[in-house]
Amino acid sequence: MATTPLTQAELSELTAGLDRLARNLWWSWDQDAQELFQELSPRGWQNLYHNAVAVLRELSPYELRVRLQEPGFAGRVRKVLADFDQYLQTKTTWAAANAPALVGQPVAYFSAEFAFHETLPIAAGGLGALAGDHAKSASDLGLPFVGISLFYQEGYFQQGFNHENWQTEYYTQLHPQNLPLEPVLTGAGVPLVGSVRLQGAVVYFHAWRVNVGRVPVYLLDTNRPENEPHHRDLTLRVYGGDSTTRILQEIVLGVGGVRLLRALGYRPGNFHMNEGHAAFLTLELIREKMAAGMPFAEAGLRTKQECLFTTHTPVEAGHDRFSSDLMRYAAGKFAEGLKLGHEDVMNLGRVRTGDLSEPFCMTVLGLRFSRAANGVSELHGQVSRDMWRELYHTTDASEVPIGHITNGVHLVGWMKGTMRRVWRRKFQEQFPNRMDHDFVTDANTPEFWKKLADPSVISDAEVWSLRYKLRRELIEFARRRLLLQGRTFSQGDFITFDSFLNPDALTIGFARRFATYKRAPLIFDRFEEVVRLIRDTKRPIQFVFAGKAHPRDDMGKAFIQKVIHLSKFSELKGHLIFLENYDIHVARQMVAGCDIWLNNPRRPLEASGTSGMKTTTHGCLNLSILDGWWREGFDGKNGFGIGPDSHPDDVNEQDRVDSENLYRALTEQVIPLFFQRDADGIPREWIQRIRHAWVTLAAQYSTWRMVQEYTQKYYLRP
Repeated sequence: MATTPLTQAELSELTAGLDRLARNLWWSWDQDAQELFQELSPRGWQNLYHNAVAVLRELSPYELRVRLQEPGFAGRVRKVLADFDQYLQTKTTWAAANAPALVGQPVAYFSAEFAFHETLPIAAGGLGALAGDHAKSASDLGLPFVGISLFYQEGYFQQGFNHENWQTEYYTQLHPQNLPLEPVLTGAGVPLVGSVRLQGAVVYFHAWRVNVGRVPVYLLDTNRPENEPHHRDLTLRVYGGDSTTRILQEIVLGVGGVRLLRALGYRPGNFHMNEGHAAFLTLELIREKMAAGMPFAEAGLRTKQECLFTTHTPVEAGHDRFSSDLMRYAAGKFAEGLKLGHEDVMNLGRVRTGDLSEPFCMTVLGLRFSRAANGVSELHGQVSRDMWRELYHTTDASEVPIGHITNGVHLVGWMKGTMRRVWRRKFQEQFPNRMDHDFVTDANTPEFWKKLADPSVISDAEVWSLRYKLRRELIEFARRRLLLQGRTFSQGDFITFDSFLNPDALTIGFARRFATYKRAPLIFDRFEEVVRLIRDTKRPIQFVFAGKAHPRDDMGKAFIQKVIHLSKFSELKGHLIFLENYDIHVARQMVAGCDIWLNNPRRPLEASGTSGMKTTTHGCLNLSILDGWWREGFDGKNGFGIGPDSHPDDVNEQDRVDSENLYRALTEQVIPLFFQRDADGIPREWIQRIRHAWVTLAAQYSTWRMVQEYTQKYYLRP
């Protein structure tokens, strides 16, 4: 029977719905929504960073209307749009039941970076990944929440390499019309413009809104014609430029962010600072109260009751500090607004008030005006309490009021499509009375993983088959990437790419920022032994590396150079690869396809780490130093530990001992267990560890748990 063509009104409704959907990042964690945009333009979806907005722009309005006349496709569009609307409109959320006091008093979450999706590259690393996942889970939980950050017109750098395998950086302009952004407009339909005073000048900004499910995140942008060129470029790059650029960015973030919220009518109940970059917001809150007639001391106490601070940095050198001259130059107007002298303002950011030689520290300012503060793992909380004892005038670290909430990840958002489809199918089979949209909720509960980890639900053979599928997908992705990277290889190497990596090999992944303390090449300190391992044809192993070093971190760049050199010019060639231009998409491929996720930071410098949390739902096991979250998560059976729950004080000795322990764990535990197969060719004990990781790690290290914990411990004030 022929179907009746859609009317013009129906077509208009569906095309408007797709445009609305594309401009809300909810699609980035909904499988059916992603498949709609992929179906519209498979090549565009692949080549345009899986960007729903850009894919729609690839199609003419006429082509889209014609495509929607296909009944099956139109039906899938209607289903996804109905799910989307149901998600946005439901009132029965966790926060509605557990945090009704926050209605009308949202959490205002300030972060210098948010990593939502590869479409919007405005983050440098784990801090941004944490912030993006925090926002997604706040949306899922129905938490009244608004994010504040900056719109970096050139984002974070794109990574290249010269003929010496040395990292080079280049930047590409981001075009808002091609991104999931909306301009923030006044009622008259023109951009809402705010201002801050910098260096004695008025600097204007407008804002973009990112819709993250139910949550809005506002990105401030100083690229306005009325600003001087150097002020227009303030929000050009993530952490771009020198200390002067940094402090000016942070004034725009903190002060401008508060002013934008006020202009939009928000009255937050909590101002949550994700690291010290946003701490100038405390001075703006104090200035507001003083402008209303409140004396400084009382304004400071009132502001302290509104603010929360999360620190991610376990070393003194990692906290932003600014000299007295720079503070006077960039932020002199603070003294005027607070009716304080310059040294009085400086003392707000000093541990030792009155010490004219001490610079201004953003973390000190944030801690001083926060009613509560936390580290991001149990060990990091201990390190932070010890680090800031002097600020709280005590020699007893236990008296320092800094707690901890261990980080998590947005589980469904980090699931690769292959596994998301599997888990949704299993969910529908095991919970037939639950609605399909309940999958996101249930996947964040320990009960879900306990049920689905049962061998009667997913057999060992099926788990092993999935692991092979995911490893194959990673290898083929890596081969395609290596071909694109071919400019750094000789012409004769092109034909060899399809022989790189072995689908039968134990695949060890390392992908993160190439900060020095993360010690990326540590495994290769025992180079000859590693070469012997990769030559074992009965128990083959291989390595996939990726990551960026900060543009000014030459040691980190040297680590990358070493890994690439080994991948090209040593016996490891073909068994070790480095994937350029690490981003969220590369990360998703690697956490899914690797068998082992390697993490060997110099303890206790890994405040938390989250990349290893993303591996769990895919059946990839962690092999890590007992630092950050893994110190809490590892129970001896859900992955592998490197060394004991302690470390030598001497750095060189620590590196030596950790190298030995890493090699020992790899050769005595990981490799034997992976290749210990039964008569059916299945590594039963290895798969048992995967199942145990599902049960003990997946839901426990999600941002659903984390955001609930923030709400109950901090957002709901006594």
